[in-house]
Amino acid sequence: MEIEAKRWGFRGKQELNAASASTVRAYLNQIIGRINKDNSSSVIRLGHGDPSHFPSFKTTPAAEDAIVDALRSAKHNCYAPSAGVLPARRAIADYLNRDLPCKLSPDDVYLTSGCNQAIEVAINVLSRPGANILLPRPGFPYYESCSAYNHLEVRHYDLLPEKGWEVDLDAVETIADENTVALVIINPGNPCGNVFSYEQLHKVAETARKLGILVISDEAYDNLAFGSTRYVPMRVLGSTVPVLTVGSISKRWIVPGWRLGWIVTSDPNSILKKSGVIDSIAEFLDVSSDPATFIQAAIPQILENTKEDFFSKIISTLRECADICYNRIEEIPSLTSPKKPEGSMFVMVKLNLSMLEDINDDMDFCLKLAEEESVVVLPGIAMGLKNWLRITFAIEPYLLQEGLGRIKGFCQRHAKKQ
Repeated sequence: MEIEAKRWGFRGKQELNAASASTVRAYLNQIIGRINKDNSSSVIRLGHGDPSHFPSFKTTPAAEDAIVDALRSAKHNCYAPSAGVLPARRAIADYLNRDLPCKLSPDDVYLTSGCNQAIEVAINVLSRPGANILLPRPGFPYYESCSAYNHLEVRHYDLLPEKGWEVDLDAVETIADENTVALVIINPGNPCGNVFSYEQLHKVAETARKLGILVISDEAYDNLAFGSTRYVPMRVLGSTVPVLTVGSISKRWIVPGWRLGWIVTSDPNSILKKSGVIDSIAEFLDVSSDPATFIQAAIPQILENTKEDFFSKIISTLRECADICYNRIEEIPSLTSPKKPEGSMFVMVKLNLSMLEDINDDMDFCLKLAEEESVVVLPGIAMGLKNWLRITFAIEPYLLQEGLGRIKGFCQRHAKKQ
């Protein structure tokens, strides 16, 4: 029976369209949709940071055993407290306390459904009418998506490729004002593959203190550093400036699907407490979802039983893949990487469009590469940097070689005739 026409009192939310359009998934879905299904070549995915299905990046059996033990115990089928189960929070505090001058307590740790939810918590807690946040360019677009959804104005500061992707601190001071609430850094870097030195982090902390803003330190790639710059977490500078650290087990343990993350407050001067940020974090978690309780319960065993040789193997493989990626890119005249990656799983590569025919921009490059070569890379515009590419090197080395070989052939076919 036909329903009588009338004015319905509901509609979709327009803000979600703007928030979802800029995500990595949105760009990758467009590009993957252009793959020629008649092409017999296998698809090589160099566009996202999830190497979990490659044998060289298999997680440790210690982590799998911890999950099985927690599940089979039948003790963790219940709801968890909003902030997370205490043994997991205590274990994460101990894990993060290494080399910290001011030690964390379990009360400083709040468990989330992966690092993405930790970002959501931070953005939701800090957003207010008229406020703005300083984000890196290039950066991780989920911050833009969350900010757009929460009506938090985004202002970008540049990472400087000619200086190894250092923060442009002069720009930070220029764009900040009395309504700025926070500055975001990502270390190790996504998408640049850089690792900030202690000296650079200290300058960031001093600048944020001067401006009266906190630092959100995205450490999703915590300890995945394999170059000459030693990895230092931002929280070591918590006595200089309040720091919210967002992180997870997703990348270091290669288990992004387990969705266990955290937001951690490093604030020995209690500035976050006095300003109400701590209370707001707890209140937000009261009205949001939790990580699965049995995953939380497995955390102490995962952190205690994972052997150093597992981490060393992952670092060694990432270093090998980073070398392959950087060296092969150097063979392609129309592509330039300003700095060899030292951390995370990515490298940013500049497109020289003047050397290519029939390629309009970075998105066009990625769409045609997928169609012609069945290789997926992420356009730089997704990370805020037009006519660059983000290439993931965290895959099997032989597949990385093949994928970069196809990119080289693609660039040769599209090279301008001399």
